[in-house]
Amino acid sequence: MTDANNRVVRDEPDAVDASDTIAPPAARLLQNVAVGVVLTDSNTDAALRTAIRARHRGHTVFVVSNLKNDETLDTLADLGAVVLSPPSRRTSQGEFHQLLSRTARERGLSGIILQTRDCPRIDYDRTAVAFENADYEVIAIPEHWDQTTDSPTIVVGIPAYNAADSIGKVVDRAAAYADEVMVVDDGSRDDTADRARDAGAIVVVHERNRGYGGALKTLFREAADRRAAHLVVIDADGQHDPGDIPTLVETQTRQDTDIVIGSRYVGERKTKIPFVRSVGLAVINHLTNASLGKLRPSGFIRDTQSGYRSYSLYAVRSLAADPLIGDNMGASTDILHHAHRNRLSVSEVETTISYDVENASSQGSVSHGLDLLRNIFWTIEYGKPLLILGLPGGLITLFGVTLTIQFLVHAAQTGTSVSIRLVPPILFAVGGVLLCIAAVMMHVLNRHPNINRLRKDGNS
Repeated sequence: MTDANNRVVRDEPDAVDASDTIAPPAARLLQNVAVGVVLTDSNTDAALRTAIRARHRGHTVFVVSNLKNDETLDTLADLGAVVLSPPSRRTSQGEFHQLLSRTARERGLSGIILQTRDCPRIDYDRTAVAFENADYEVIAIPEHWDQTTDSPTIVVGIPAYNAADSIGKVVDRAAAYADEVMVVDDGSRDDTADRARDAGAIVVVHERNRGYGGALKTLFREAADRRAAHLVVIDADGQHDPGDIPTLVETQTRQDTDIVIGSRYVGERKTKIPFVRSVGLAVINHLTNASLGKLRPSGFIRDTQSGYRSYSLYAVRSLAADPLIGDNMGASTDILHHAHRNRLSVSEVETTISYDVENASSQGSVSHGLDLLRNIFWTIEYGKPLLILGLPGGLITLFGVTLTIQFLVHAAQTGTSVSIRLVPPILFAVGGVLLCIAAVMMHVLNRHPNINRLRKDGNS
């Protein structure tokens, strides 16, 4: 069958090894589910293997590509795959996945497994378990995650505080993608720890609340002790989709990156961020990048405050040994400063964060705004105050002084009296001077050995 958007040459798959025959529970859970593949220059052989195995298991295979060479596409079509035409030559991975998912829906299929970029051999049993908790699509879980080693490949870490209403479901969804799910109950006053254990998680309990950063530090130490190849941190309220874990881990493996951030601002996925939070995030993202010396947009970390991150074992060990990681929400920024100081590589992948989940944080917009303001001031204080405050202060002072001189010269030349219009430039000049003074004071305090010692003692 052929139409304007795709072509199918035949439906009979080539013979493959009998060990690939579909087996329960995948046979039941993945019935009438398609497999979607994005073909690239580097994965052609792996894509062919994926298509052969999927067709032999009875799955419809959708393939999309913007390759100029049609030879591999013709071979895939000969294997029974449905080859889709991309909307443009510059289509992103996220847009490809949207096209594959939309096509599966239009054809009345029950769901779709989206193969990762490198097309590793799919673990259909684990993917079937993940599909149970998916809305319609699921990222494929590779078989190599199950290779027997002395240490876990994937540990999913969840900092939790008073999250009894959501933690069980989050643990259950994350378990499909993890060798171990670890919950740090940060001094909760409800049944968070019990419900996490009932869901199958390993639970570490803080007797008192230590803050988000304190919970992260416990996760780093525990993951380092377990020698976990990847520690993926997600929130306890269900705002992070565990289905993106394979994408973060694959990116970390392929790019050999120390920290991979699930970003709200990368790719085509659009997270609907509440207005107050979006303004605060925009400010703190720019301030954090400035404090890291990243002044060009091409080098920006676009989502500096995302808690959805995957850490390599090297990064986990490095972070676990750093006494400067704070206990509060500023830990997200602390980690990026640690990465900058210790030359850890950082990359981002697209993800969507849901703010309208049933058990999301009950904090109001004003409270969220205050949290962001505190984080902004923390970033200024402990980042690079001479750059973040001193440089703008100097420019504002120069602007105010220049305008003041122009007004005074104009008044002298025309013989007119100094008007009230002189007040704004004077205020600009004074405000700029105050910013410069604050920057110098913060810089001196940051460099003072006694202050650094007190800070280390407070974080130890």
